Amino acid sequence: MCYWRKGLHKPQAPPSRQYSRRRWAPSFALATPHLLCGHRPLPRAAPAALAGATAVLRHLRRLLGFRPAQLSPSPPCVTSGLRVTAHSPRRFSGPPSGSDPANGFGHIFMLGFITRPPHRFLSLLCPGLRIPRLSVPCAQPRPRAMAISSSSCELPLVAVCQVTSTPDKQQNFETCAELVREAARLGACLAFLPEAFDFIARDPAETLRLSEPLGGRLLEEYTRLARECGLWLSLGGFHERGQDWEQTQKIYNCHVLLNSKGAVVATYRKTHLCDVEIPEQGPMCESNSTMPGPSLESPVSTPAGKVGLAVCYDMRFPELSLALAQAGAEILTYPSAFGSVTGPAHWEVLLRARAIETQCYVVAAAQCGRHHEKRASYGHSMVVDPWGTVVARCSEGPGLCLARIDLSYLRQLRQHLPVFQHRRPDLYGNLGHPLS
Repeated sequence: MCYWRKGLHKPQAPPSRQYSRRRWAPSFALATPHLLCGHRPLPRAAPAALAGATAVLRHLRRLLGFRPAQLSPSPPCVTSGLRVTAHSPRRFSGPPSGSDPANGFGHIFMLGFITRPPHRFLSLLCPGLRIPRLSVPCAQPRPRAMAISSSSCELPLVAVCQVTSTPDKQQNFETCAELVREAARLGACLAFLPEAFDFIARDPAETLRLSEPLGGRLLEEYTRLARECGLWLSLGGFHERGQDWEQTQKIYNCHVLLNSKGAVVATYRKTHLCDVEIPEQGPMCESNSTMPGPSLESPVSTPAGKVGLAVCYDMRFPELSLALAQAGAEILTYPSAFGSVTGPAHWEVLLRARAIETQCYVVAAAQCGRHHEKRASYGHSMVVDPWGTVVARCSEGPGLCLARIDLSYLRQLRQHLPVFQHRRPDLYGNLGHPLS
């Protein structure tokens, strides 16, 4: 759970009702009673009423020994014009003394007889006092046995960038570079860019014309950017002219990983091509201009953890994610450009499923908005933790979100829920066998 600081953009609430008005802790009213009025001028009788209600709640808390849940600090807020969402891992201090230890979840605990939010509770005490509602973010609970004690500031911070690429390659680079520099300023060690970060063309012929080899001018600009900012870059889907370009006249959808010195440390060429016809979204035949990749790439050690590389449509094939997880991946990344029809239906469901079944963090940078008159993308870039909880997400429009990667939590989860030790390849074969 984190504080939402002034200036940060609040993302759209997921179906899990991450932002609830009903889960309140009395400590919120005690610590910051002025927030209940949303920084508006108080009525004439409000100061005395708030002081009286605060005194009552403080006395009750002292009598009952109430201890509020601890909140971890969030990453620094943003001062520029970029839209940024900041999240930190949620930590829970456990239940108040005397509570039932069998309750396995670290909820935000409330006094049992206070069943309404503080603004309604104060309205009962002071009928003439009108206090507007205030929404606060409420994180989904984790099992208390897997809460981590390490400080969140010690955990690596990753940034997930969301852009709207067009056929203008230079403009696309400037947009991505601005987000990467902002991520570096906020302390991220690794920034993820979406599929087709370089451009999205209007037709296959334009795609082939705008493509470049890995040693081309555009990738050189990104290597300089990585050195300038001193962070790793996941370049989600580069339109690459491979060594067989002269023979095939087709390209590869190549996921490139750069280290902080600008060196290419890994490349993965998309193995599952998106040849589909979705009603109301229009047909897509990626194989018209793209060759499928020949193999998977072993997970790569980065400052945030071991990263397994994939691209967009690959997320629909759990065998790939299982193979990466069994090869040691701790973070799976799916840079994408999901459509406006499949996005609302499948995007979050698939990402959370891949995180739960592999017990990995899943990082998905996405294209958003209308690229040109023929194509639009869903957006909603996000980070999902190994428990399946969305811990960071972008809302509408270009921007970035931040999340800390807690590998200690990942290892504890795998220890408490050892699904990979319970697999039965003797019954159904070794699906997603480890990479050699």
